[in-house]
Amino acid sequence: MSKSKKNILWFKEISIKDVPLVGGKNASLGEMFSSLSRKGINVPNGFATTSQFYRTFLKENKLLPKLKEAFKGLDSRDIKSLQEAGRKARQLISESEFSKDLKKQILKSYKKLSEFYQVEEADVAVRSSATAEDLPSASFAGVHESFLNVKGEEEVLKAVKDCFVSLFNDRAISYREEKGFDHFKIALSAGIQKMVRSDLGCAGVMFSLDTETGFKDVVLINGSWGLGETVVKGRVVTDEFMVFKPTLEQGFKPIISKKMGSKKEKLIYSKDKGKKTVNVKTSLEEQNKFILSENELLKLAQWAVSIEKHYKLAQDIEWAKDGKTREIYVVQSRPETIHSLEEARSYAQYSLKGKGKLLLEGEAIGSKIAFGKVRIIPDASRIKDFRPGEVLVTRNTDPDWEPIMKVAKAIITEQGSRVCHAAIVSRELGIPAAVGVKQAMKVLKNGQTVTLDCSEAQKAKIWDKELDFEIKKYDLKKIPKTRTKMMINTSNPGSAFRNSFLPNDGVGLAREEFIIASQIKIHPLALYDFEKLKDKSLKKKIAEITAGYKNKKQYYVDNLSWGIARIAAAFYPKPVIVRFSDFKSNEYARLLGGDLYEPKEENPMIGFRGASRYYDESFEPAFNLECQAIRKVREEYGLKNLKAMVPFCRTPEEGRKVLELIEKSGLKKGKDGFEIYMMCEIPSNVVLAKEFLEIFDGMSIGSNDLTQLVLGLDRDSALISKVGDERNPAVKEMIKQVISVCRKNKKYVGICGEAPSTFPEFAEFLVENRIYSMSLSIDAIIKTILAVSKKEKGQINK
Repeated sequence: MSKSKKNILWFKEISIKDVPLVGGKNASLGEMFSSLSRKGINVPNGFATTSQFYRTFLKENKLLPKLKEAFKGLDSRDIKSLQEAGRKARQLISESEFSKDLKKQILKSYKKLSEFYQVEEADVAVRSSATAEDLPSASFAGVHESFLNVKGEEEVLKAVKDCFVSLFNDRAISYREEKGFDHFKIALSAGIQKMVRSDLGCAGVMFSLDTETGFKDVVLINGSWGLGETVVKGRVVTDEFMVFKPTLEQGFKPIISKKMGSKKEKLIYSKDKGKKTVNVKTSLEEQNKFILSENELLKLAQWAVSIEKHYKLAQDIEWAKDGKTREIYVVQSRPETIHSLEEARSYAQYSLKGKGKLLLEGEAIGSKIAFGKVRIIPDASRIKDFRPGEVLVTRNTDPDWEPIMKVAKAIITEQGSRVCHAAIVSRELGIPAAVGVKQAMKVLKNGQTVTLDCSEAQKAKIWDKELDFEIKKYDLKKIPKTRTKMMINTSNPGSAFRNSFLPNDGVGLAREEFIIASQIKIHPLALYDFEKLKDKSLKKKIAEITAGYKNKKQYYVDNLSWGIARIAAAFYPKPVIVRFSDFKSNEYARLLGGDLYEPKEENPMIGFRGASRYYDESFEPAFNLECQAIRKVREEYGLKNLKAMVPFCRTPEEGRKVLELIEKSGLKKGKDGFEIYMMCEIPSNVVLAKEFLEIFDGMSIGSNDLTQLVLGLDRDSALISKVGDERNPAVKEMIKQVISVCRKNKKYVGICGEAPSTFPEFAEFLVENRIYSMSLSIDAIIKTILAVSKKEKGQINK
């Protein structure tokens, strides 16, 4: 009998070509079970009812004409009309019965599956899979029902019928209307798959790209304790991990980001016969522990890469870890529907112009800005109160909310993470969202106008009132290539993937200070001396921030390495120059515990900073932690495109001392292409350029500091700010001189100060003097490329 005539197909009989028979979910499960298991990817066994089964069920119960009658006059934009049509359709299916033959076929297969797993009655997941589902243009994410911990013949039969009922959920009807699918040409397949005991372990989702930007070189893994439903529905703040694909395939261990979520509850099997599952609180130990080991993360990432290669499309994958066997499984894979078919042809840059009162912060979904009136909807029973163009504010969403989500200006939820339902749907709709916004329903008021700003990458900000913003759009195909290398200045790892789509030749200045201040937040020496700290209150605060770390020094190394690695990965294999920390003493003092270690200086701008700090006995242990972080990025993560740079090095002797410390830490200049540059920002650096170049591999001109020291001013002083201009002839003469010496000695020379970003004529001056590279602020990169290209063409024409 041909497949199309069969009512039941086992996963081993199914391939991705069978979407018309078993829908996207089950076709993908069959494809993975039959084609990818041999590559070591664990997929639980199972079987699926086919579209033939579903249509036989409709025919035997004479349902098709009755369903069409229920849909007469449907207006999917009218919530009451939608609800009425859905209610009638669901009732018709619920009141119908499977014939003896259909029942027999399901139960025979269920018995066979139980025998396969050597149990009397297997516990299974029964999942809905629509025949038009999971196409690259339509996700149907969570639109139809799945049922977990189903056990016994009667329960299996009931779950299959409930899957059929879910084909006519309000949200499913609304989604099909929006996508233009015919309600009666679509069939539903029920997949019956052995349950993975993740109620005793953990579960989650992973994407074979970055969900916010479409950056294709990472695997994003999210998860929490217990069954995966809490992750998808956004009930918990998940653990989040990121693995870099290019160096993973080279044999490195590039877990370039680890973020611990609170994971305050988990979904487990219920002991109550009336309930299949129940939510319970997690222990403090579970909350302060990552759900997966590094080896498990790397295995999952390798599976994601294999699945993506197999399907030749980015994937959205569900995974689960069995708490009994400790084995990890893939339980679902579908095409990622937002970025998988996109090409980086254009770039839109949103920037907030207005100023207002900051109300709340959360995790940003998307990169847009929007404003509108708040509408707080406590639960799905109140969705009829929502008006198109309002900002939806709620605890969390599930597929029942989709009819109003698609007419919302923006979405704000108190719970959830980057892979929750609200995040997935808002991306698909192209509207900004903020998830995990604590107390949003208390702080915000109905009718209040707010502006949601997601333009700063990972952090979403909710401002009071309507604020002005600007959108700049660029056609990337029209940006010319220049002889001068055009690089980027960056400090925020969260925006690195998005910024990598801009035309660039790498990163000329990656500052550590942002990572230390915003992600680490603690003075390195307070972590180094943690056990000796006498201030109990300080010790408690540090312990809370570093939860999960017995070794507090490792917290510093890990978090610094993750921040640096994210930037290096974003621009890989182009060069990324990271500058060792250049906090002044007053800035270091602002870090938690900093006041214990920092001197009080009258003018910290020219005080205890840069190279002088690194080899000082008091700070040397902290500098070693920075070196360990860079070593980890290069040697463990395989990001050999990372270079290092030493700031504020006053004398060649200082340069030698710092290089000795770097080598002592295990980082050797010249090994595997590792280069160490210096900032050229002190007159002595220009005067003794030849001597400095005998020590370092090149120079990057810091025009801000060079200007203040050439002109003898304090750049923090507003009183003399009118004098501090990089275009001053004395400053330009210094820059001209150092470019000449570097070129003569065949060493790298670039500029990472603000001057070429601010003044087009300064960029032209640099081109005239044949600087190797300019590193520019994000908002100036395109306009400066255009100015440089014009200047270079003028030189050729001359």
